Amino acid sequence: MGIAIKGRGSTTHLAGRFEITVSEAMDDGWEPETSEEFAAPRLRTEVRAETARSIISRNKSPDVGFSQSVNPYRGCEHGCSYCFARPSHAFLNLSPGLDFETKLFAKTNAPQLLRKELSRPAYTPQPIALGINTDAYQPIERKLKLTRQLIEVMLETQHPFSLITKNALVERDIDLLAPLAEKNLVSVHFSVTSLDPHLSARLEPRASAPHARLRAMRRLHAAGIPVGVMVAPVIPWINDAELEAVLEAARDAGASTAGYVLLRLPLEVAPLFRDWLDTHHPDRAAHVMSTINQLRGGKDYNSEFGTRMRGEGVYADLLSSRFKLARKRLGFDAQNSHWPKLDCTRFVRPLPPCGDSPQGQLF
Repeated sequence: MGIAIKGRGSTTHLAGRFEITVSEAMDDGWEPETSEEFAAPRLRTEVRAETARSIISRNKSPDVGFSQSVNPYRGCEHGCSYCFARPSHAFLNLSPGLDFETKLFAKTNAPQLLRKELSRPAYTPQPIALGINTDAYQPIERKLKLTRQLIEVMLETQHPFSLITKNALVERDIDLLAPLAEKNLVSVHFSVTSLDPHLSARLEPRASAPHARLRAMRRLHAAGIPVGVMVAPVIPWINDAELEAVLEAARDAGASTAGYVLLRLPLEVAPLFRDWLDTHHPDRAAHVMSTINQLRGGKDYNSEFGTRMRGEGVYADLLSSRFKLARKRLGFDAQNSHWPKLDCTRFVRPLPPCGDSPQGQLF
């Protein structure tokens, strides 16, 4: 069991899977766990500038709903204990634990790269999912404004995109999102894990509080921006009882579409989440993991397409039935047919940067 660190979701610098050497802390019994001298220190957030070589990531996954995405940041200060993106920090020789939420990378050339990629003659417009791997509106966005600059490129080129966030900071960009929404070029989903601020503070310590996300949802809806809700992740015996309540609160805040995702524990996320359970819910940790294992064929995680988002078995079937009944009762359309697909026909290819082909700018 780790020691909870205020404002952080992890309690450890868990080594990544590519590390050559691994250090392990041992209790020698000389000091009790509650000793103030050995209390977990507060960790400062470090942000490093990164010059990215490309900015649009593409995938062929059949169960994610988008084929290309843009992520302006690596790592995420929200510190969600369950974040499926944590293992990506291992590729940087950093910990998927505390490093993931304290050692962040900002792709400072992201707006310029996006403009360059959209200007390519061979580029075919398809909706871009903004901030999928890590939240595009995490706290450092307030100062760096990379997400806002990316949206400015989308507005200029009339390029369709969607985004999902846990941060009410998205309200700042209503002035850009509203004119895009008028032309069916944007949709915004809010991830709402719980309506309980105390549970939310433990699960996702630096994300906006639940009431702030719902407030932001109302304000975007009032501005004519289509909003939806994702109950993600659903965690057995932690927040699963709130499924219907979250959907109802989001409907009342203006959400017109809804979805859910079952907890996913790939690679290093599994031991990190087990540690979170032991730290914050030791009384039910074994029960939670037992149910998760039943949902994942006896393992912590099964990455197969089609089941990785929903799980398998009796619990998974019951959760799916509850969601479908609640969606019908609350007026969410099962096929979301009332929410048209984003419009790709308005795309205006930007001129390439002058430095790329100055002679071409003359014609």
